[in-house]
Amino acid sequence: VQLVESGGDLVQPGGSLRLSCAASGFTFSNYDMNWYRQAPGKERNWVARITGSGGVTTYANSVKGRFTISRDNAKNTMYLQMNSLKPEDTAVYYCNRELFPKLPWGQGTQVTVSS
Repeated sequence: VQLVESGGDLVQPGGSLRLSCAASGFTFSNYDMNWYRQAPGKERNWVARITGSGGVTTYANSVKGRFTISRDNAKNTMYLQMNSLKPEDTAVYYCNRELFPKLPWGQGTQVTVSS
């Protein structure tokens, strides 16, 4: 079982990034999946959720209207399109399933929003 996040980068405020979460070792399409983020010195927080079929999405208020979660079950991959990025979006971003117990956490991908 493995989750591998990628796509993070340094970007200016107002910019965009697309993160990917590649899953392996389990039946990806069976599970609702989440994006989380952890800023320096803070706890990991939930960002967005998508159902197994991809038909329903939910967002934290802080990212609603700016971020879009999606998935491609044929590729066992989930995405997070992030637009209108703000400095407060700076964090390490992680993916995991909604269900407990959580899968082993990946290494995350660093997003830094700074001019």
